[in-house]
Amino acid sequence: MDWKPMVTMLAVVTVFAVMNTLTKMAFNEGMHTTVLIVLRQLTATLFLAPIAYFKERKTRPKMTTEIFVYLFLSALLGASLTQWLFFFGLRYTTATFASAFINMTPMFTFLLALPFKIEKLDVATGSGAAKLTGTAVGLAGAILMALYQGPALTGTPTTDHHATAGAHGGGAWRWAIGSAALLGGSASWSLWFILQSKIGTKYPALYSSTAWMFLLSTAQMAAVGAATEAMTLQVWLPGTALKVVTVLFVGVVGSGLGFLAMSWCVERRGPVFTTAFMPLIQMIAAGINVTVLHEQLHLGSVVGSALVVVGLYLVLWGKSNEASSKPKLPPPSHSKLALDEETEHGDSRIMQSV
Repeated sequence: MDWKPMVTMLAVVTVFAVMNTLTKMAFNEGMHTTVLIVLRQLTATLFLAPIAYFKERKTRPKMTTEIFVYLFLSALLGASLTQWLFFFGLRYTTATFASAFINMTPMFTFLLALPFKIEKLDVATGSGAAKLTGTAVGLAGAILMALYQGPALTGTPTTDHHATAGAHGGGAWRWAIGSAALLGGSASWSLWFILQSKIGTKYPALYSSTAWMFLLSTAQMAAVGAATEAMTLQVWLPGTALKVVTVLFVGVVGSGLGFLAMSWCVERRGPVFTTAFMPLIQMIAAGINVTVLHEQLHLGSVVGSALVVVGLYLVLWGKSNEASSKPKLPPPSHSKLALDEETEHGDSRIMQSV
């Protein structure tokens, strides 16, 4: 068994959990969402571009209009839209709650893979029923997390005033908006995973495609920032040590190495395997956020998260069982290989005699 993809994804989800906590802390210090995304993508571009240039200088395929469109969409879905929606939702909720919505990514990936014929669904079989049931259970968990908070399970007061107001008055509206943004971010990320499986075959240059994605995302979000943010140094320059560390960590480690590792895993094991590790982000983030950010854990988030995880692994069990039940073609026998070889030699002798 090849353990490299598994170890790689375990490292990725740990990095993402730390990244979510740092990002929330930077937002609490007043950092703007669009500014963080632009600086993150720019840092990732500067980090990856030299590596991509020298490592794939002789093997990189020629850039075509079709490939550029694919890369532009990859940047839009995987880097720009996903991060903007996720960070928007993170502002209005909590880091633990936002991480819980990442668990929806495998189920969205499965649903979106059906029309692209990457996945098949036969409800008459146990595997198909498990995948369908798991998707329904996971969606129910996400709806529960969005609509019901319930009593706090931890007595430690939270430092996030938006999250504290989540169940009171206008705070409930903010919580609902944040939940909708997180749901949209999960769907956008799922589309990116499916698109990435196509890009891997059309433009088999992992470092270059990732660098292009972040360069294009930098341009996309810079245009959004120019239209929505004040063009002052106070807004665009990280003014505290925490903001500088956050930009460097999310840019180099979170984006540069993280997306590179995920793209590699998609090429090796496919999009469903890669997204299967996303629930671990919430578990790691919950431990960090309760101790570092002093966030409260609510009953609705715990029950909804449990449903999402159950649904996720029903989908994965169905997929694994489906793969193991496929008939394997027997290898060609030695006699057939010898006959084919003899036939080939006979044909060549006939051609030579002619």
